[in-house]
Amino acid sequence: MTHKTAIIGLGIMGRRLLENLLVHPAFEPVALWDPSAGSCDKARAVAPGVPVVDSAEAAIAAADVLYLACPPVPRKAYALAAAGAGKAVFLEKPLGVDIPESRDLVQRLAAAGTPAAVNFTQASSRGFEVLRSAIDGGEAGDVLGIDIVVTYPAWPRAWQVDADWLRFKAEGGYTREVISHFLFLSERFLGPLTLRWAHPSYPADPALCETQVLARLETTDGRPVSVLGSVGGAQPDRQEVTVKASKTGFRFTEFYQLWKSTGGEWSAAYDFPTDPRRDSLQRQLGELDKCVRGEPHRLATPEEALRVQVLIEGMLAGQS
Repeated sequence: MTHKTAIIGLGIMGRRLLENLLVHPAFEPVALWDPSAGSCDKARAVAPGVPVVDSAEAAIAAADVLYLACPPVPRKAYALAAAGAGKAVFLEKPLGVDIPESRDLVQRLAAAGTPAAVNFTQASSRGFEVLRSAIDGGEAGDVLGIDIVVTYPAWPRAWQVDADWLRFKAEGGYTREVISHFLFLSERFLGPLTLRWAHPSYPADPALCETQVLARLETTDGRPVSVLGSVGGAQPDRQEVTVKASKTGFRFTEFYQLWKSTGGEWSAAYDFPTDPRRDSLQRQLGELDKCVRGEPHRLATPEEALRVQVLIEGMLAGQS
């Protein structure tokens, strides 16, 4: 049996997952909704055979699984409506922007007892699998800490400009959208983190999101996670996460590529697929299938996503 799946939010992330749902044997997209007519038209072009329904409520009613790719603030109401109707819920990250609201969401999802997970896309990636094997098998040696570097010439990036909310401080910014992925990665491999200090910078317009952020986080035994984020200048996008270890270091680039080094030049840690994003999303859907069936899976739990949100919001608020 396939899982009848609805999508609320048909921006770039919603359409990317829609493309992958169409070719995954465990899922059948049955309903799509977005308040933007333009986004609905783009989704129709991707999947002309999938109905675009008249409301979020109609999308929820049509499906067994709900994927929420809408902005953070409305996500809670849709998630609780779906969970209350016994539907599985797959939420985009960040979990939210208001910590008490997100804590309430996590508690109520748990009480509902329906499957729920959050889409940190690296969770089921080949890179995570290879790094876990290297750590558990001793190839890496002692893991000493993690460095996160994210720099962009502009935010939002060119392919994100339709999602105008991403440029505003209220719900957007690259710290929530990108660095959250890498803090999830850090906690998966190092354990719980505590924010020690953070210094964000903002433009003169108080409505706009951060331009720079520096932060230090630590594990319970003092291993550091260092974060540098910056926007501006003529440069290519840079997204690097370096896992420092005593024998073999590892570096993620562009989310899906994992490299390794014993002190010399970086070399590929595995054979990269032709389309790494598609490979990662198909693997993510495979884990979502397990989640919906009540089987063990590697997706981020709502509890993990809440931990990341607390760290992210602390960074954006600034902490000395």
